[in-house]
Amino acid sequence: MSEPAPTVLLVEDEAQMRRFLRASLSASGFTLLEATTAAEGLSLAASHNPELILLDLGLPDEDGVSLTRRLREWSRTPIIIISARGREASKVEALDAGADDYLTKPFGVSELLARMRVALRHAALVGGAPAPVFDFGGLHLDCARREVKLDGQAVHLTPLEYRLLSLLAQHAGKVLTHGHILREVWGPGHAEQTHYLRVYMAQLRRKLEPDPARPRLLMTEPGVGYRLRDQP
Repeated sequence: MSEPAPTVLLVEDEAQMRRFLRASLSASGFTLLEATTAAEGLSLAASHNPELILLDLGLPDEDGVSLTRRLREWSRTPIIIISARGREASKVEALDAGADDYLTKPFGVSELLARMRVALRHAALVGGAPAPVFDFGGLHLDCARREVKLDGQAVHLTPLEYRLLSLLAQHAGKVLTHGHILREVWGPGHAEQTHYLRVYMAQLRRKLEPDPARPRLLMTEPGVGYRLRDQP
């Protein structure tokens, strides 16, 4: 028997966008629930427990960032923001509120589906495996063994470098904001000290990237944060 189709909750008040996503996601095997307001989205999230939420920010009754915070009070369901707001500040605010990813309209179906696969894969990892093993582009990280290899050769990392790489690997493919990384690696009192993060990312790239000036693994999201690439 095949596995049941993942259920996606779409919270979007624009009819044209709903039609576009309804056709695209149905053709890709997803079951779609639709809400046009924050209140309706909150109710459907509670009653149907979807595997993924696609959330617009400009809702008629409540801003999507506020709704994200309310959802995160009780739900770990992956949330991907789909919004016409392309400013860095909007992305940072939504990601810091608890969103897993942010896609600026207009976007292509292939990119959306790729982001959805990453979010669903990460949710399955968090819910299942106790410690991830990351393999991509010659980098091997075994968090259970605290083992880092590049092209089969052991790489020595300082404790802080390892914590930074491990955090990115546990959220591979997902953008982590500067503030989130600093809080998790350095502690709550360092959330504004982005110079720490720049220094350690540069050190990691020198150890892990063939050309640190043109990274292929440790990717920068300008003005937002960093992500560890996990697919071509």
